[in-house]
Amino acid sequence: MRRTHDSPIHVVGGGLAGSEAAWQLARLGVPVVLHEMRPARGTAAHRTGRLAELVCSNSFRSDDAEASAIGLLHEEMRRSGSLIIATGDAHKVPAGGALAVDREGFAGAVEEALEREPLVEIRREEVAGLPPPEWGLAIVATGPLTSPALAAAVVRASGEESLAFFDAIAPIVYRDSLDLSVAWLQSRYDRGGPGGDGAAYVNCPMDRARYDAFIDALLAAETTEFKDWERETPYFEGCLPIEVMAARGRETLRFGPMKPVGLTDAHRPEVKPCAVVQLRQDNALGTLYNMVGFQTKLKHAEQVRIFRTIPGMEEARFARLGGLHRNTFLNSPRVLDRELRFRPAPQVRFAGQITGVEGYVESAAIGILAARFAAAEQAGRRLDPPPPTTALGALLAHITGGADAATFQPMNVNFGLFPPLAEGVRKAERKRAYTARALADLAAWQERRQAAE
Repeated sequence: MRRTHDSPIHVVGGGLAGSEAAWQLARLGVPVVLHEMRPARGTAAHRTGRLAELVCSNSFRSDDAEASAIGLLHEEMRRSGSLIIATGDAHKVPAGGALAVDREGFAGAVEEALEREPLVEIRREEVAGLPPPEWGLAIVATGPLTSPALAAAVVRASGEESLAFFDAIAPIVYRDSLDLSVAWLQSRYDRGGPGGDGAAYVNCPMDRARYDAFIDALLAAETTEFKDWERETPYFEGCLPIEVMAARGRETLRFGPMKPVGLTDAHRPEVKPCAVVQLRQDNALGTLYNMVGFQTKLKHAEQVRIFRTIPGMEEARFARLGGLHRNTFLNSPRVLDRELRFRPAPQVRFAGQITGVEGYVESAAIGILAARFAAAEQAGRRLDPPPPTTALGALLAHITGGADAATFQPMNVNFGLFPPLAEGVRKAERKRAYTARALADLAAWQERRQAAE
């Protein structure tokens, strides 16, 4: 039975973190006012006004809850009643061992769920500053594309300049324009996964000569020009444009997103490719595929010219070309407390990618925690944070004090954020040891929390 509180909590931003936060609050009986500026005011990357729109990849990455930190986070969120993961599960498309979703169906279902929820009021309006004190408790989940007015207000309040980095998005290709007499269907190491079997990717092979020519073309291509104030902004290392990776060394791409390991050319199994370009299904119909790891800031004409030199993509038609946008995030170890409260204005919490977590799932995970902290505070209780041995707790600990504020950069969840295991655990058993410990500790924490609620 949900308890209904009188005063609403305001959530600013209707992306994955804001949508998740609103859902969690409503599940706890807390009224919510969800503010989203789109479609009245767009961003450099969004294409629609829908809540929870995916602007980059359609992949939530590995769904292996026993051997990967991100798969563990998926499972912890499922056990926390996550709207984002439940909707992802309902709209998954083939992606080997990853959880990838039909982006249109996913966003539509999240929006519909929140529109149906009687405790959630959606307001299509820009919040051009920090939530005012008269609103009471609030959560800002405006993501890496925070409006300039709100970003400026955060800077004025905190006295700290917001950090920033560039994020590049990958092209999307029409499936029927790919030549499967050259390319073939296979997942790396033939791994299956949610929504599909071991043949979830289209693979385009390159021999040494084609690969070298491709690298030469990338290095000579025209790229998007930076504005003067953008020139010193660093990239996030986990989402580098392919041409930036190519400039770091001619072999970088074939040991990165174009690595050929675990793949066998179905047309010429006796020949090992020098490099492979993979494309992953992007919608439920299977009509669109995105170029895996091919984030880019090349000019659009250059993308078409160069990517059509890839074997199997000579006649490729592009539903979306790659692009570049500027992301901002807080120096969270300095300006957020352990419950995600903004130190200069403690009635305001932050959630999502603006806190310095990287990735769709990580952003939504912080939305869960911000909502639960806020609901507990409104009820006059204190909620202990999840143990740092869990994926949820490890992420929270990292951004609220575990990282060095002087060198803070966005971070995906990974086992390096977790406390060390007990001595004696063999290397081959470590990942499963991390995940088993995490799920046991999460269960104990949830039992304590439910008893308190």
